[in-house]
Amino acid sequence: MPSFVTPALEPGVLSRSAQPVLCDDAVRLRPWVEADAPSVVAAYQEPGIQRWHARSMATGEAEEWIAAAHASWAAETASSWAVDLDGVLAGRMTLKLDPGEGTAVAAYWTRDRARGHGVASRALRLATGWAFSVGVHRVELEHSTLNPASCRVAGKAGFALEGTRRESALHADGWHDMHLHARVDPADPDRP
Repeated sequence: MPSFVTPALEPGVLSRSAQPVLCDDAVRLRPWVEADAPSVVAAYQEPGIQRWHARSMATGEAEEWIAAAHASWAAETASSWAVDLDGVLAGRMTLKLDPGEGTAVAAYWTRDRARGHGVASRALRLATGWAFSVGVHRVELEHSTLNPASCRVAGKAGFALEGTRRESALHADGWHDMHLHARVDPADPDRP
């Protein structure tokens, strides 16, 4: 069905080029590689990651997960990065993309040894800055209201708390209320 709305990002604008590597003075976001599979398996064995992501991962699943990250970039539905700190896998940063709407949803985790060092908020700022640079208008994220660390990450990365979605996510221990945070492109000339 034809639309009166022009897509926010033209089809192909992302997939025509390689997924970018994003860096600041402490963290490096890079595309996943097959050699990351053992580290992904180890990460998903950590209680802090299982608690909020409600899954474990075997080696074959990790390899498929990495392949899916590459396929998502090619399909322009997501950009998923390995987050390195001092050359070691410290976390994950993913933006699930809707290019037509110009929106993205952030998802992330941080390894136990990297928590409390600003890794997640730095990675989120880098990914969000990249998203705005390619034409994304709004980036949002949700986290359980029982996860105050994720709330701090969102705040440090400049995401405003917009509200609470009641019982909107099923975790291993039942339904959780979820905080919704978002950032809107500060450079958008149409923004009031």
